[in-house]
Amino acid sequence: MAVSQEALDAVALSRDEYDLLVQRLGREPNDVELGMFGSLWSEHCGYKNSKPLLRLFPSGGDRVLTQIGAENAGAIDVGDGRCVVMKVESHNHPSAIEPYQGAATGVGGIVRDIFAMGAYPIAILDSLRFGTLEDPQTRYLFDGVVGGIGGYGNCLGIPNVGGEVFFASCYNGNPLVNAMCVGIADTDKLVSARASGEGSVLLLVGSDTGRDGIHGASGLASRTDPESRFAEMRPAVQVGNPFMEKLLMEACYELASQHRDWIVGLQDLGAAGLTSSVVECCARGRSGAVLNIERVPRRESGMTPYEVMLSESQERMLIIAKPEHVEDVTALFHHWELHCEAIGEVVGGPDVIVRENGVEVARVPWEIATEPPEYRRAGERPVELVELNRFDPATLPDLATADATGALLRVLARPNIASKRGVYRRYDQQVLANTIVQPGGDASVVRIDGTNRAIALKTDCNPRLVYLDPYVGGAIAVAEAARNIVCTGATPVAVTDCLNFGNPEKPDVYYTMEHAIRGIAEACLEFGTPVVSGNVSLYNERSGVPVYPTAVIGMLGLLDDVEQHLTAAFSTPGAPVFLLGADIHQPAVTLGGSEYLEAEHGKVAGLPAVDLVAEHNLQKLVLALNAEGLLLSAHDCSEGGLAVALAESSILGNSGFEGDSSLDLGDRLDAALLGEGQGRIVVSARPAAVDRLHQLAGEHGVPVSELGQVIEGQSFTFGPISTTVPMLREAYEALMRL
Repeated sequence: MAVSQEALDAVALSRDEYDLLVQRLGREPNDVELGMFGSLWSEHCGYKNSKPLLRLFPSGGDRVLTQIGAENAGAIDVGDGRCVVMKVESHNHPSAIEPYQGAATGVGGIVRDIFAMGAYPIAILDSLRFGTLEDPQTRYLFDGVVGGIGGYGNCLGIPNVGGEVFFASCYNGNPLVNAMCVGIADTDKLVSARASGEGSVLLLVGSDTGRDGIHGASGLASRTDPESRFAEMRPAVQVGNPFMEKLLMEACYELASQHRDWIVGLQDLGAAGLTSSVVECCARGRSGAVLNIERVPRRESGMTPYEVMLSESQERMLIIAKPEHVEDVTALFHHWELHCEAIGEVVGGPDVIVRENGVEVARVPWEIATEPPEYRRAGERPVELVELNRFDPATLPDLATADATGALLRVLARPNIASKRGVYRRYDQQVLANTIVQPGGDASVVRIDGTNRAIALKTDCNPRLVYLDPYVGGAIAVAEAARNIVCTGATPVAVTDCLNFGNPEKPDVYYTMEHAIRGIAEACLEFGTPVVSGNVSLYNERSGVPVYPTAVIGMLGLLDDVEQHLTAAFSTPGAPVFLLGADIHQPAVTLGGSEYLEAEHGKVAGLPAVDLVAEHNLQKLVLALNAEGLLLSAHDCSEGGLAVALAESSILGNSGFEGDSSLDLGDRLDAALLGEGQGRIVVSARPAAVDRLHQLAGEHGVPVSELGQVIEGQSFTFGPISTTVPMLREAYEALMRL
């Protein structure tokens, strides 16, 4: 009998995809097999619409130890026999349905990806997008997501060192919750997620299996307008237990770091649960497997094979153990008070065979299951962009001199600019005692334990700019993340990305995804920062309207001497302050897509621009200046423009600033103060370093403008702006009072 449309909808397979599956299998799949294929061919697991585009990314390099997509996360050689393992992933739809558990299990999932590689997690970052705070549902989602991230991460004892929060009405009802985790491992102790060696034993470790999360991969991540199905899909949101995950993390790290020779592979159970973990491991090892699922520990009675294979219950790991070390591995996990059950073994052949009490209930060829159809679509530029890109900010009245101070204070108080201290104070940043630069500045800095070296970490994306020009906006996301890393004194070395878009079957959405990816690829090539891992989240829509295309970039930087790190804070009275990378004069076009334009004129319009070569020269200059010990601070000039960058440095350092009274701000006061032209960094320098600073800037071909100096006291003046640091802080802390 032909499969019903209702059955296909339940596993998010189209009729054409089902027909292709039948053709490849040479038969009709049974119910269990259909559920397994539906999950593995889902957008979440199979990347059907994005994989052809992701191949555009540069992914290799001297430091890269893994092949993109081949392991749970990407690994970067940082010298001394150690590596950094990194990845960012989304948990958007689960967080829209149940914000606390959706966000909490998002953290749990990304952490498991890191210790599944044999690395010890040392830092978490989160990149969040919400609707307008005037919407009560947004406040509910915001509070739940922040609580879930803090509740889970704090229990794990992993510092949450940074991230970003952005608000816009297009995210109403469809928040984006992207979590990044970074770990450290000995290079020779890295573990692969593969199953090989006939007779190797599959061990299931951790929590018992329940009915939570069934259809999570296929139902949540592959549906348009998930809001209409919230009640139906609520059981698909997993429930987390961070204390169990803490035990798993410590046990798996001990196994990998001290007993690597006991095992063949290690894999977490995330999306699609036991199905994806076993089938994908077999595909990597080009081996088959036999599962005896009656041995799977369960916390609910009467579970069917379908439910066992598709459950996404959290805090579970799959260990592929060498037969002679099964007892050793089992004893190690029992020491950590964790269940460890042998549920199958590796066999020859092309199939993953699922049995219950000796009866075969599914036979899935891994080669078919892990090779879903791929779609290369013809995109069309969104029609609304034609008019939005034509908009000329020069047609707007300029900012009045008398209103300059007020405009700065209003922009500082905007949710996208204001301090996010109210968010990150709910997270533990200092656990493990290696956090050198905490959240609140350009990027975070974490010492590599036992050394004087450090890594810098940042997530970044201005989705308004990606919306207005996907190609340029994607490139800017990389450029700004790199600038933020450089502002700590670190050299950018690698990227992990999380690409959040709407329904890719719509030509305009596919256009934005393709061009954003192309922009990211070009920028990564320019900066020498390969993309080593990542995630794609599609179908982020509400009532058929997509969110802003949000191409989140997670950037890693290296700092050879942690004592040479920089912060954004003004700290030394008398220190001269410079703008590097551009003249103070800015054209009106730099107001396009700016926070000021939306705040004061109610418009999201214009056409962003970036010069990647100039950006790279600027970043190399800042690193050269810092290498000679000439700088006291560095701060990226981006959202909010130059005036906001200066104000933030004064607030962070609790120091006054006095602008040069002779400065000419050009023809457009609003653009000079609050325009968001790219490729600019504000630095304060040692007074004796001024001549050398100009010399190095000339050698790098980077413009320099002296803005003024850091002063004692609390006065803040710049051009027509005249206020105090306490008044700036009062505006900047606006979110704390909501």
